[in-house]
Amino acid sequence: MARLKEILQQPEGRRLEFKAKLPTSAELAKTIVSFANDAGGEFYLGIQDNPREIIGLEEDELIELEEKISNIIHDQCSPVILPEIVFLNHDEKHVIRTKVYKGSAPPYYLRNRGIESGTFIRVGSSNRQASREIIQELERQKQNISFDSELVFQKTLDEINIDSFKALFIEKTGEKLSKQVLQKLELFKTEQGQELPTNALILLSDDDLGKQMFPYAKIECARFKGTVPGNFIDQKTIDSNIGLQAEQAYQFILRHISQGTTDYQGVFRNDRWEYPIVAIREVIRNAVIHRDYSLSGKDIKIAIFDDKVEITSPGKLMPTVDFSDMDSGQSDIRNKILAPVFKRLGIIEQWGNGLRLIASEMQSYPEIELSWKEPGIAFRVVFTNKNYLQQHELQHELQHELQHELQHELQHELQHELQHELQKETLYSKVLRLVSDRTLSTKELSVALGQKSISGQLKKIVSKLRKDNLVEWTVPDTEQSSNQKYRITEKGNLFLKLLKKDGE
Repeated sequence: MARLKEILQQPEGRRLEFKAKLPTSAELAKTIVSFANDAGGEFYLGIQDNPREIIGLEEDELIELEEKISNIIHDQCSPVILPEIVFLNHDEKHVIRTKVYKGSAPPYYLRNRGIESGTFIRVGSSNRQASREIIQELERQKQNISFDSELVFQKTLDEINIDSFKALFIEKTGEKLSKQVLQKLELFKTEQGQELPTNALILLSDDDLGKQMFPYAKIECARFKGTVPGNFIDQKTIDSNIGLQAEQAYQFILRHISQGTTDYQGVFRNDRWEYPIVAIREVIRNAVIHRDYSLSGKDIKIAIFDDKVEITSPGKLMPTVDFSDMDSGQSDIRNKILAPVFKRLGIIEQWGNGLRLIASEMQSYPEIELSWKEPGIAFRVVFTNKNYLQQHELQHELQHELQHELQHELQHELQHELQHELQKETLYSKVLRLVSDRTLSTKELSVALGQKSISGQLKKIVSKLRKDNLVEWTVPDTEQSSNQKYRITEKGNLFLKLLKKDGE
């Protein structure tokens, strides 16, 4: 019963479901085929999920319920699923556990609905009807083949542009990428007298065919301002061949996280990054290597916020991999052709070593929380800075104090202008208010003020506002730039606040 106590602490999810009462036959069958199509799972009857509580079952109903469960699975699920059904007793309350193992003959489906509409997969704690792409992937699993090994018939090997892959291969391995090497790596196969590339080679190429077949085989990177998606500080689309993508994405992250001094060892400074970059590098590599390239319209996404770094890869976590047990040296390969190529290129260092590297480095970063989840048909890893909130509150407090001091200084420095504007709004504050809404050129200011042409007075006012540091150039190094405009400064915003405050 020790294990049941442990199970009771876990949330419903990919491999776990609780029901207080027996659900409808259709709902139970969906859960069973979903478990069989994925990583397997356990269904507990007699336990309420929310709030979690053992309700229990009547002892004299156990045999009847077991038969019902067994009959539903036998009659409604295809191919045959052989569950393990046992009775459990916890504090004199009876529970039935139905354990389903990962099936060896997917896709599993509801017999009365057929494969196309009756195949279900587990997404989080729910059962979702499988798309055609997912069904095809399940069929490949049954045949023990991978999507990247499938042949492409649109072009022959000699017609594919693999120049950058050749250059990368010789740089990383010191070996020329000859036809013999390509064949050994199974990047092409001979079919009816023609040498045809596999999906893996197309993904590694710079050929236009790759852009047509896999326009989504890219990484979208973004640095957001704040803690939620919204305003971009920077963004980049990485759509080079997939052999180059992991390093380019890694460099994007390094550009947007800081490296600071933590302490000194003797006279030597000890620098480290604010996030565990070895762990981040491994997660990026895994995202590129293990993503599901058969899913159309889905790309890898890297999002950097003020308080976290998120890496999302299309495709669910492989069924045999448990991300919560990183030290066990797990290794499961979705892309059976690409993985050995990546190993030759040094992107994979050692089978099953990636999760151990992540776990090891996380021990040196107690302030960073590593979490993961499966949002839909995707896998997301999040590195969260637990100190951010505390730092943010302190920064806000200091900023408030600084603003108060600056306001006081500004009030003293521009007292004459404030008094003058309070008596009557002049061109000085009109111009300032206009650029507080958006950046404007001198000509655009003239039009906004209703002038037929740029007046000498306007030029003088803009010059004075610049001298008073209330506005600034948008192109500071080139005064005569054709793109030159004016924008309000922090000091300018404070001036307008003082003007409003004193005018009330």
